[in-house]
Parts: sequence; structure tokens; C-alpha cells
Amino acid sequence: MSTILVTGSAGFIGFHCARHLLARGHRVIGFDALTDYYDPALKRARHAVLEAEDGFVPVIARLEAPGALDALFAAERPELVLHLAAQAGVRYALENPASYLRSNVDGSFALLEAARQHPPAHLMLASTSSVYGANPSRPFRETDRADWPLSFYAATKKATEAMAHAYAHLHGLPTTMFRFFTVYGPWGRPDMALFRFTRAMLEGRPIEIYNQGDMARDFTYIDDLVSGILHLAAAPPHRAENPRAIAPGDSLSPAAPWRVVNIGAGQPMRLMDFVAALEAALGIEAQKTFLPMQPGDMAETWADAGLLADLVGPMPRTPVETGVRAFVDWYRGHYGV
Repeated sequence: MSTILVTGSAGFIGFHCARHLLARGHRVIGFDALTDYYDPALKRARHAVLEAEDGFVPVIARLEAPGALDALFAAERPELVLHLAAQAGVRYALENPASYLRSNVDGSFALLEAARQHPPAHLMLASTSSVYGANPSRPFRETDRADWPLSFYAATKKATEAMAHAYAHLHGLPTTMFRFFTVYGPWGRPDMALFRFTRAMLEGRPIEIYNQGDMARDFTYIDDLVSGILHLAAAPPHRAENPRAIAPGDSLSPAAPWRVVNIGAGQPMRLMDFVAALEAALGIEAQKTFLPMQPGDMAETWADAGLLADLVGPMPRTPVETGVRAFVDWYRGHYGV
């Protein structure tokens, strides 16, 4: 049994990762601030599920609180760290960019400092497909340039990648960054499209569809994502003995035990087809309000998942229709509708 630290354990992805780790018999320290960016009751409900399991230790605090992480690392010495806590959301960054600086940059810096003083065997940090920004190449490969973020959220995640690389180089911390692609599923975030669309349709309200519906996303079901993360956990990067011998397409750093990996289905879906899958699952035809593209949004995301497969083998790919129906079943059960 390993001691594993999961930051953001009351969040959507952190909750599912912690749940899978507990099922495997690990001791999980769940670190979360239970912020009110969205309904804290949903976050408390996720933590309640985890607290019912043996081996879960909740810690309610902010990453950037002075000394909080230092004391935790010193006392618990986690072997694996999954850093999933962040201020999420592309559009909210237009309203409150300072919260992204505090949570995503200051918070990640505090985590890196604690890991420097008490190094885990593997440090894993969440990034996002949004870092690819204005890069015109498709599908997105880890070795593509990611220098043109379109949102401040993406910029803070790119900054986290750069800070983590510096710490990996300077302090020898084996570090994997993973870039998520539009994750959905049960217990999802209320600010995400699937949750918002489901709620609006059940309440008889129209759904808002941006860029006149001309958008595509590499929708990734939550269980598939968690499978990718946990398989990568057992494959920490090592410093390259010969940087010139790094395989083409491998994002392994020539100067540090650091790698970035896409975790996505590798199969983009048109937004209107996603809406159709939701309509089928709910048995309701959506009323649709078509709007222009929103600032910071990307018209399309598409993961090249080849590096992930090279590192850990082929990953599961849940059909969108199956994943959407699982979300609808959870939503109806959780909210009693």
C-alpha cells in the first residue's frame, strides 16, 4: 500500500482518481480547499463518498497557504503526487484572472517547493489541451509548439509546465505533465457544457451553443482519463542518457526527467453531434440558442494519443453515447429528476 497525495480531491477528476486509488488499496491524502467557484455542496458530496472508504485522509486547506504543503509532505512523505487542484474554466478567467494566478501559479509553486524538500518517487501535474491555443496543426502532438495560449487559464497552465520542468532539471524530480482533452462523465463540473446542457434541457430552457455550433472537441470519458493517469503513474520519466537518442515524438526533456503526455480519445466530435447524443440520452429535443465564439475558446481540440500508447499501451475509449448516458443516469439519480 502506497501513500498518495491527490490535490483537488473534491474536484471532478481528483475525486475519480482518488476513488480508483482507494479501490486499489492505497492510502490517499485528499487535499482540497472546497472553493466556491461552483457549488461547494457537490464538492462536499464527492468528499463524503471518499470519506466512506478506508484509507482516505481529507485535508481542507489552500495550496498557497504558508507552510500547509511543507508540513504535509514532511509528515506523510507521499510516494506519488497527483496535482489536480486548479482554478478551472476558460471563460471565468476573463472575470477573475487573479484567482488563476493564485491557484494555478502560486499554488503549483508551493507544491513544487514541498516536493523539492521531500521528493516523491513520481510527481504528476495536470495541464490542459488549451495550451495548444492558436497552434494550427492537427492533431495536437506533445512536441508541437504551445506558445500561443488564447486564455489566461491556458497561460497559467503553460507556466506550470515550465516551472515543473525547471524543478525537474534542478532537483531531479521525476515529473509527468498530462494534458487533458474535454473530460466528461458522472460527478462532472457544473460549468462544463454537458452539465449545463443537461440542467437546461430538464428545466425546459434553451442551451447556448457558441460559434454557431461550428466547434469540435476530443471528448474524453472520465474513466478512460483515470486509466491513462494511473498507468502513467507507474512509468516515471528518467533523465535521458543521450539526449540525441530521444525517439521522435517523445516529449522527454533533453535536460530533465520530465515529460508531457496527451490524454485524450484521439477522435474529435462535432459539438452538434455531442448535443444529439445528449438529446437521445434524455429523450428531449434541445431548444438551441446559437451565439458567436466566446473570447478564449478554441474551435477544435484533437489529441494525438500515440505517445501515451507507446508508454503504457492502448487505452480504453468509451463511446460518447455510452459516456453521455452514464452522466445522465448519474445526474438524474443525484438530483432526483
